[in-house]
Formats: sequence, C-alpha cells, structure tokens
Amino acid sequence: MGVPGLTPGAAVEAFEEAIRLVRLLSGGGPPVTHQGRRFQVREIEPAAAPTPPVWTGSVGRKSLAATGRVADGWIPGHAADWQSRRYQESRPVIDEAAAAAGRDPGDIRTIFNLPGRMTTQPPAKTRDHDGRWIGGSAAQWVEELTGAVLEHGAGGFMLFSPSGGTPEPAALDRWSNEIVPAVREATGGTPRSAI
Repeated sequence: MGVPGLTPGAAVEAFEEAIRLVRLLSGGGPPVTHQGRRFQVREIEPAAAPTPPVWTGSVGRKSLAATGRVADGWIPGHAADWQSRRYQESRPVIDEAAAAAGRDPGDIRTIFNLPGRMTTQPPAKTRDHDGRWIGGSAAQWVEELTGAVLEHGAGGFMLFSPSGGTPEPAALDRWSNEIVPAVREATGGTPRSAI
C-alpha cells in the first residue's frame, strides 16, 4: 500500500507529530512549513475551520504520554472505567506528561465506554474481576456515573451493548430518560457534555 512499516516507538513519534501538524494546519493563519521527522509540508495554507478536538484511545506508556502532551481527550481502551486497574495505571502517565509539557492535566478530558447492562432490580455484583462496570439498576447507574463525574473528573460516557455495538432501543430509552437526566441533576449539569 506504499505505507512504510514503523516500529512501535516510531509509530508513537509519528502519532504525536501528526497531532501537532493537525493543530498547525487548522484555525487559519499564515502558511505552514513543517520539517518533522515523519511529516514535511511546505507553505500550506491552514484551513480556516477551528482546530478539531483531538481524542486518543492510547494504551501503551509512550502513546499515553503523547496524549498528555498534545491531545484534548482520552478514551481508555478495553472498556476500562474509573475504577479499573487500566485507568488507575494509565491516567497518571497522561497527567505527568501534561504537567511536564506545561499543560493542566485537568484540561485533558476522559470519556468512558460503558458496555453495561441495565437491570430492573439491583444485581449483587456491578463490577467484573478487573474492576470494570458491568451494569446494574437505574439507581446504580446514576450513583456510579455521578461518582465518576464528581470524584474522578469523568468528562463523558458512551453507552454500547454488552455484546458490542449499538445498544438495544429499550436500553437507549432508559439511558436517555432515566439515567442521563438524573446524573445531570446530581452533578449540577456540569460538565453539560458529561452525559
């Protein structure tokens, strides 16, 4: 396909450089010349459109650090949530890299993928062996998501089916009519985009 293979380290380097280049080439301004290790452009007019938010799904330490240095947000992989080991070990890498780059770590939002089921009665167990949320009653969802926003700084959530893909219409209805309004009320609607 004409794309050279990269080592994992070189791929992360290209990933970070590409994000920096996207920022240079958007939001208007004078022509851009960039002579990077992976990308080169000469006298390209930046798009007038504002720079789009850049979100990553980084998993490895080097790409997590790149996220801290240059990204706007992070979506933890493997449906990791605020109580999971993956999140607890990964978010500090992002925060440390952000601080070292002179950025406020709090400016890098985290959105969580939630594959949980919605039950009519509270189940005895709401987390799996890795600490990931697996679902519960509407009240349990509200309690968990409210805590995620207020105690862990969650910037948002994406609901998907426990089997993968788009949730069933009944689950979406409960999400939008029972859970989202209650979490917004409990968190004072801040951040508005959290749910």
